[in-house]
Formats: sequence, structure tokens, C-alpha cells
Amino acid sequence: MLIEVQALVDTSHLGNPRRVTVGLDQNRLAMLLAVLHRHGGIPTHDQDVFLNVVGGVKVLETASDLALMAAIISSLRNRPLEHGLLVFGEIGLSGEIRPVPSGQERLKEAAKHGFKRAIVPKANAPREALPGLQVVAVTRLEEALDALFE
Repeated sequence: MLIEVQALVDTSHLGNPRRVTVGLDQNRLAMLLAVLHRHGGIPTHDQDVFLNVVGGVKVLETASDLALMAAIISSLRNRPLEHGLLVFGEIGLSGEIRPVPSGQERLKEAAKHGFKRAIVPKANAPREALPGLQVVAVTRLEEALDALFE
């Protein structure tokens, strides 16, 4: 299932910044923000972070980690992500990008739906090129962040 993730990151005027999620685990968000700071060099300790999964879907799988991170970075930098971008991958505590189940199938389905570019774990990269879909395979959070706005 393809989902859209939205993020709003804004300067907090409270002593304890808010972390609000709709359709996502709030503890997972806290962990991902810590990884973003430690391994991406991007602090959010003074920012309110709001995340939403469009359509009221509840996401339980970790494959959405990298997409959440992309949405957060997009809001922090006030730069929209390119139209037709697909992002998936689990993020580990040491900043590694881990493969997710059915990665090949996800990419084939995305190509059918007209996605033009995908940022995915290296282990989920297709063995053969998919027509119309540029796949950027990453192993570390830093690589994924660099690839977002290429």
C-alpha cells in the first residue's frame, strides 16, 4: 500500500517541544529524531514536530522510517520534495538504512503508478533497471539525506 506522509516542523515556544503523530507511533518518532541528530547532524530539540499519515491510515511497519525522515527534512528546510518521489527503508539506531520486506514488489508497483525516482535501502535495489524509475540505493542516513534534493 502506498501512503503519503506529511510533516510540519516549527520552532517551539515551549520549554518541552511537542511531538504529535497521527497514524504513527510517537515513540518511533522520538527515536528517529534522536538518530537524525546523532547521525544526520540535524538537531530538532527546539522544534515542534507534527507528523500525519494522509487518509487516516495507521502505519505500523518500520518501512516508513525513511519517508518520515524525508518529510521532516523537507519541512525543516522549507523545501518540497520532488513530485513522483518514493522513499522507504527502516532506519537503525546507528544510522544504517535497513532493507524492508517486499522491496522489489514495492518498486515495481511504484513504477506502475508513475513514480519517477526512489530512495531505498541498497539491499532492496532492483537487480534490473525498472523503466521510468531512477533508483537511488543508500546504506546510511547521511547518503539518504544527500539524495533527497539532488
